Amino acid sequence: SVRVRDDAGVVRVKGVSLAVRAGEVVGIAGVAGNGQSELLEALAGMRAAEGEIAVDGRVLVADPGVFRAAGVAHVPEDRLRTGLLRRESAAANGVLGYQRDRAYRRFGFLSLRRIRAHAARLMRDYDVRPGDPGLRAGLFSGGNQQKFILAREIEPGPGVLLIGQPTRGVDIGGIAAIHARILACRAEGRAVLLVSVELDEILALSDRVLVMSDGVVTGELAGAEATGERLGVLMGAA
Repeated sequence: SVRVRDDAGVVRVKGVSLAVRAGEVVGIAGVAGNGQSELLEALAGMRAAEGEIAVDGRVLVADPGVFRAAGVAHVPEDRLRTGLLRRESAAANGVLGYQRDRAYRRFGFLSLRRIRAHAARLMRDYDVRPGDPGLRAGLFSGGNQQKFILAREIEPGPGVLLIGQPTRGVDIGGIAAIHARILACRAEGRAVLLVSVELDEILALSDRVLVMSDGVVTGELAGAEATGERLGVLMGAA
C-alpha cells in the first residue's frame, strides 16, 4: 500500500492498495479533497509516495520520465495548471513530456516541421477545433483543450492510462467524444484508472469502482453492481 503527502507534508493518502488490469477501467469515486489528486500524481511519478508503485512487476521511482518510459500516460485533473502551457502553441503542447522522442527530432535537434505535423494529425484524428497547430493553447475551448491532451497521451500507445476529471468544464458533445476514447482504450487492452467527482461518469465507464474517503479506500464494487446510492454510502464510511 502507499501513503502520499501533499505539498504541506500532510498525509492525504493513508495506505491505499490497488491494481488495474489490462483491458479494464477502474474508477475512483469520492468527493474532491479526499486524497484522489495526490494518489493520481503519485501514480504518474509526479509526487513521491511511501510504498511501492509497480508496472508489470517493475517498481518505479518517483519521476515522470521513468513512469512514461514504463508505459504510463497521464491526463491531469487541472489541464491549465499541469496539462498545458497556455501561452505556447498547440504544436509545442503536442509533444509536451515527449520532446525527447526521436520522432520529433532531426539530426539531434527538435524539428518544428515534425512537431507541427504531429499536432495537425492529433487535431484531425481527435476533432480538435480549430485545427491550427500554431494557435496558442490557451485560446482553445476547454473541451478542445481536453481532447488535445487526451490525444497527446493516448497516441504513444501507453499500457496504462491515468485520467483525472476527464470532462471537467467540457460540453455535452465533447463529453461523448472523450468517453468514447476512454472505452476504446479499454477495448485495445489498456489499463485505465479514472478519477472523477461525477458519479454518472464513473458508473458509465468503470468495470470496477473504488471509493475514497479521507485518504483511504472505503469500498469496492463491480461496475454492474454500483449505483449512486451505494457509492454515496461508501463515501461517508471513513
